[in-house]
Amino acid sequence: MVFASMGDDGHEQVSYFTDPETGLQAIVAIHDTTLGPSLGGTRILDYDTEDDALADVLRLSRAMTYKAAAADLPLGGGKAVILGDPAEIKTEALFEAYGRAVDCLGGRYITSVDVNSGVEDMDVVARETDNVVGTSKGLGDPSPITAHGVFHGIRACVESVYGSDSVAGLDVVIQGLGKVGKSLAEELLARDASVTVTDVDAAAVESFAADHDVDVVDSDTVYDQSCDVFAPCAIGGVVNDETIPRLECDIVAGGANNVLAERRHAEVLRERGIRYAPDYVINAGGLITVAKEHLGGGREEAYEEAAAIGDRLREMIERADERETTVLAAADQYAEKRIDDAERVTPAVPSQ
Repeated sequence: MVFASMGDDGHEQVSYFTDPETGLQAIVAIHDTTLGPSLGGTRILDYDTEDDALADVLRLSRAMTYKAAAADLPLGGGKAVILGDPAEIKTEALFEAYGRAVDCLGGRYITSVDVNSGVEDMDVVARETDNVVGTSKGLGDPSPITAHGVFHGIRACVESVYGSDSVAGLDVVIQGLGKVGKSLAEELLARDASVTVTDVDAAAVESFAADHDVDVVDSDTVYDQSCDVFAPCAIGGVVNDETIPRLECDIVAGGANNVLAERRHAEVLRERGIRYAPDYVINAGGLITVAKEHLGGGREEAYEEAAAIGDRLREMIERADERETTVLAAADQYAEKRIDDAERVTPAVPSQ
């Protein structure tokens, strides 16, 4: 089962770790290290089955390879999952054990924050290994930098659709007012865009609307909102067979991961004349931030590299239009070419 699953997407290594004393059960998946050591967060979830956990970590680690490659980073893709209810299993001892597990991989995998793991947890992991980023000694909250990259990605899409990269006067609907969604809204408002917001948390919407000149729409009807740009910044899978016919926009570009329910929906959007910015390209600002922490560099440099997301996306859009394909396909080709070119210079060596 594991070897077959690894072979499907070309994973290099999958490691299982357990520590009976702390209850640690973890899986680390290293997808590709051609461009550099794999980097990806640690997700803590109470999976229904071990097979579900394996499927998740394999999917996520592969996505990190493409995100790093498309961001022109000298990093590969990896991910980790810790199995269990975070409310029950999270202890300092467990994260110390997990840190020792990461350390024994010899730097092939660098971990960071993810779902249900935070800065304080990475601080504990750092007691046992240097192969961790996203600690309190790092570059701080990456959310504004992620939003900055999304903003410049939106500008690239706007230019391809309307002929100018100015967002002034454009109607942008932001789904999700987490840290990235709020920062994106503020940056758009500062550039004179007209912003509409929604979130399942009514209090968050009310608080944000009290301090900013935004419109508010109900979360159930957000897909019916006429706008220029729909920016999903909450959960994944929101662009699907049910929602696509309801969209009244020219562009889908946001900070959420896995925006498309299925890859084929990129082609469905293209057929409807809707420009889609691949999420792993446009939301790479967070990865860029922790990469700076690992490789050396400051927060200002991270902002500059996040802004460059727009330039790369323009290149991908041009290639997609030339080849009459989706921007997602062009992004995949961009990432795969970086990996292939690196392999030609330095042939891959099997893991020891």
